[in-house]
Amino acid sequence: MAEAAQEDRGQGWLARLRSGLSKSADRVGGAISGVFTRRRLDQDALDELEEILIRGDLGVATAAKLTAALAKGRFDKEVTDQEVKEALADGIAALLEPVARPLSVDGGHRPFVILVCGVNGSGKTTTIGKLAAQFKAQGKSVLLAAGDTFRAAAIEQLQIWGERTGCPVVARAQGADPAGLAFDAVKEAREGGHDLVIIDTAGRLQNKKDLMAELEKVVRVVKKQDATAPHACLLVMDATIGQNAHAQVEAFKGMVQVTGLVMTKLDGSAKGGVVVALAEKFGLPVHAVGVGEGVDDLKPFEARAFARSLMGLPT
Repeated sequence: MAEAAQEDRGQGWLARLRSGLSKSADRVGGAISGVFTRRRLDQDALDELEEILIRGDLGVATAAKLTAALAKGRFDKEVTDQEVKEALADGIAALLEPVARPLSVDGGHRPFVILVCGVNGSGKTTTIGKLAAQFKAQGKSVLLAAGDTFRAAAIEQLQIWGERTGCPVVARAQGADPAGLAFDAVKEAREGGHDLVIIDTAGRLQNKKDLMAELEKVVRVVKKQDATAPHACLLVMDATIGQNAHAQVEAFKGMVQVTGLVMTKLDGSAKGGVVVALAEKFGLPVHAVGVGEGVDDLKPFEARAFARSLMGLPT
């Protein structure tokens, strides 16, 4: 019975993923159907297909790679839209497989320190709450740190998630030193025997110089508690920003050692293809994707399910 319930939950998640990517699928898969009903795969068709993929935010390099792979063995032959979508889904899954890696917590580090960064509005605090709930469900003890001291709303939001998930929250008044707070949180987590501490951070990218100094200080101060920390640095990104995601990854990689990505708001975006472009360009692990506001709407990233959903194909 438990296995059946788990399978139902799995199917429910796949349905939400398909639904969440429906705007992206309409943009890419719908356009492919418009071009390929039954058509010879000549150079004009390949050029049109490449343009569709670029417009779908998969990026120029990825689009070229996928169309070149499609042309092998099929060039100048008749193809259907279904054949094209299936082949592209296989190609996209192959590109995504190396980066589809769930967030792994090394029990050798206690507490395991996770630093979460991203621009304001990307879904950082909500992601932290969802991760905390998932770790708690695994029987882990989690401490949260409200390190975005610049915004009172961020502190309050994390405190609400703390209450909801039963995780203690280290918080200070708005405007407090985020590095000092992070130091206290790691110390408290260690002394309290917590398995994990998840630290929220500010995301004022327009003040990039100040933000860089702040994040560097947080990392430096955390290392005074544990020289190996932070053990993971997650960059949370809003999928609706499309190609602007590249600039955000570049910016945060210049500030901290980003170890993995979490993509949020795929359900509100027609630009889900950017996940493929980021995988191709940066090769950073994509730990999880979010397709809704609920605790269960953040799941480990699965390459094949994502690729097929992006093409509007059954998973």
